[in-house]
Amino acid sequence: MTTSAPVEAPGPVQKFRRWISRETTGGALLIGAAVIALLWANSPWLASYEALAGTTVGPAELFGLPVHLDLTLADWAADGLLAVFFFVVGVELKHEFVAGSLRSPREAGVPMIAAVGGMVLPALLFVGMIFVFGAGDLIHGWAIPTATDIAFALAVLAVFGKGLPLAIRTFLLTLAVVDDLLAIIVIAVFYTEEIHWWPLLAALACVALFGWHVRSRKPQWWVLVPLAFVAWATMHMSGVHATVAGVLCGFMVPAVLMHGESDTRTHAYETRIRPWSSGLALPIFAFFSAGVSLVAGDGPAAMLGQPVVPAIVVGLVLGKIIGVLGTTWLVTRVTPLRLAAGIGVRDLLPVGFLAGIGFTVSLLISELSYGDAEHADGAKIAILIGSMLAAVLGALTLRWDVRRARTADMNLDGVADDVHDFIGDENYQREHG
Repeated sequence: MTTSAPVEAPGPVQKFRRWISRETTGGALLIGAAVIALLWANSPWLASYEALAGTTVGPAELFGLPVHLDLTLADWAADGLLAVFFFVVGVELKHEFVAGSLRSPREAGVPMIAAVGGMVLPALLFVGMIFVFGAGDLIHGWAIPTATDIAFALAVLAVFGKGLPLAIRTFLLTLAVVDDLLAIIVIAVFYTEEIHWWPLLAALACVALFGWHVRSRKPQWWVLVPLAFVAWATMHMSGVHATVAGVLCGFMVPAVLMHGESDTRTHAYETRIRPWSSGLALPIFAFFSAGVSLVAGDGPAAMLGQPVVPAIVVGLVLGKIIGVLGTTWLVTRVTPLRLAAGIGVRDLLPVGFLAGIGFTVSLLISELSYGDAEHADGAKIAILIGSMLAAVLGALTLRWDVRRARTADMNLDGVADDVHDFIGDENYQREHG
């Protein structure tokens, strides 16, 4: 008779890492940081908030070379800490393309095309409303309502979508990941004013070295971290938004088993870095980006009366849901592509609303779009309003969806659905919290 070895209980550090990596925890920290920033920015202590955000840290020159790293804390949060988040996005993209939901074009086709529709229509609505208001000079913010916040959207789904098929989460995750990939391309192409080629080549060389070392038998963190930092710094010097370096480095991590390892490095690196992303980088970015003062200047009426406010809110709430639902309906009608087993058209109603939670990437694009504080603040308050409205509508429609009876063939492909995994069950809790 043999007995299995007892399983060691996780220690305090491991428990904390698991807690901080949960989707619900990350979403709560993100919202909490934004709320604190809003309260502080609209309190009698506004000057201290602005002084903190405007504190300059870092060298302007290094070894006689202009590195332009004398950034404010707000800039360090947007350009520096957010690169950690985009590294995780890059790792997740690599895994999904090689071994995950984006590996099979047939399975990923519908959410991928839905992501494109969910970006195009909000942009068109934004542009149309801006011209209706006669504010063509604000057209540069067209990409603000196109983004989807992965952490925020998945957190709402985890809380209010318990009992729904896990395939719905996969659909939303695929849509959001493709959305982020397209947003990264938009930032690199449309929000780069001038490119300095030598720093860009240096950044790409560092990314290549990072990719070479991360594929070695025993990659060392004390080699990878400096390489990633130099790649980030030189990308920043090149004029391309520095967070692109985070995505590229993340995409260098191998997603297949190597050197006899039992786990892919994409999964291992995501597990290690996600607590830093969800527990530190994103909340700090939200804290410095969401601190919009409604009491300063001409007051809330003037800020809310800006043309960008309704354009962004309509783009996030209506543009996303119409774009996602309309594109999915068209694709499943005129092509052989179908929704995954267990997903019905009605499930896409809450998914469309959740896709309208822009928040993190939208806040970043708003800062890149408008150099003046007036329109940047107006765009930010619109993002907060639109994202919260989309989150509430998503939560309500998720509860409505959970309560309704499900048929044996939700995706109407003529084959009975064989669904065994649901949001909130034991396997889900183990993986996502």
